[in-house]
Amino acid sequence: MSRRALSGSVRRHLGKIVQDRGMGHRVTGIDHVQLAMPSGRELEAEAFYAGVLGLEVLEKPPLLAARGGRWFTAAGGTGTGTAGTGGTGVGVQVHLGVEEGFRPARKAHPGLCVAGFDDLLAALRERGIPWRTDGDLPGVRRIYVDDPFGNRLELIDAGPVGGGREG
Repeated sequence: MSRRALSGSVRRHLGKIVQDRGMGHRVTGIDHVQLAMPSGRELEAEAFYAGVLGLEVLEKPPLLAARGGRWFTAAGGTGTGTAGTGGTGVGVQVHLGVEEGFRPARKAHPGLCVAGFDDLLAALRERGIPWRTDGDLPGVRRIYVDDPFGNRLELIDAGPVGGGREG
């Protein structure tokens, strides 16, 4: 849609947003990413996200645990709280929530940085889990893999374990 097709009030509002860089707030990070999963398959989620990717199961608050699904966090990461519970927006959390009428995310996906990328590739190979390489971003080693439910994940080489990723 062109700016011309927008109403006058919407154009004025968009203009104000573009001009107003002195806001009293800013987004500081991502607390977690949410992916959907089918009901009753939490053990498969654990086998993949913890057993293959190396994430730790993060206990869900009781009210949310009753809905099913699983939460995961990076081992030793600082992203152990979610919005409203003291989360810093730093670290890695992947939340899997049960969705009725589940359909896997085939295009939308999280991009997870992985230290020890070659070791992960070996683990995927040993378990017979297929992946797709992608060389479209020069200088970045990355693959795409599907979780047990068909959700697409991008896994990006972050360098050696303990080395971190620059940038």
